[in-house]
Amino acid sequence: MTTPTRPIPATVRTAGRGSRFSLRSTALWFAAVALLVCGAGFAVRVLAAAAAAHPLVAVLATAGCVAVGWSSVRAGRRVRLRRAARRAARALDHAAAELVEPAPVPVPVAPEPYPSAEERAEYAAVPDPADYDALDGDAFEGAVAELCERDGCLDVRVVGGAGDLGADIVAIAPDGRRVVIQCKRYCATNKVGSQDMQRFGGTCFVVHEAEVAAVVTTSDFTAPAVEYAEQCGILCFDRQALHAWSTATGPAPWACVPAPQPRVAGS
Repeated sequence: MTTPTRPIPATVRTAGRGSRFSLRSTALWFAAVALLVCGAGFAVRVLAAAAAAHPLVAVLATAGCVAVGWSSVRAGRRVRLRRAARRAARALDHAAAELVEPAPVPVPVAPEPYPSAEERAEYAAVPDPADYDALDGDAFEGAVAELCERDGCLDVRVVGGAGDLGADIVAIAPDGRRVVIQCKRYCATNKVGSQDMQRFGGTCFVVHEAEVAAVVTTSDFTAPAVEYAEQCGILCFDRQALHAWSTATGPAPWACVPAPQPRVAGS
């Protein structure tokens, strides 16, 4: 029994075989090559004859052709160099844009008031940094001035002495107010009386132009002295208040007087 076979398509029959040889195409190709060779030989003969008849013209023509060719080569090289330079510049700009990042904008942080909470805890854990009872009057004034500097005062000056007119320490508080302090290094049984307070009150505001006036003592104040100080706006820092200030468990003198609020326009 024979199995009928399907005819194979032409595309399948010719697959894998090379193109068929054409004598006509080959002859035409050789003829074109021969014409090109003959034409080139004829042009060379004509140019040689012209050079023999007119050598100067031939030299000038040759030089012109060479110059034109060299100019074309240089122009092409310049164009390539300019293109390469532009590509390099674009690459550098792209790399710089990737490498350079905008600087982060700093977030303003409000400064922590001095002393900080950690510093206050540290001060409270230790005894008084100065044994004020063991100091004389001048040393006590210097110790109070150091407290002012520690807590952020500027231009702290010890001005006590003959002719001080009641002021022992002059300083500028952290909020800009002028602070005037009188120091009284008294023993526990010798309290600051009303006469001491009146002498200081007569000069601290008028003469020294104090915005914060305080009397600091290692002792205490009499009742009339406290009454006069309250009438005049003078702060009384007794032994207990001095200890609290020294150990940062209590306020400094200027922190006891609220700073004046700025006036609102039109009020």
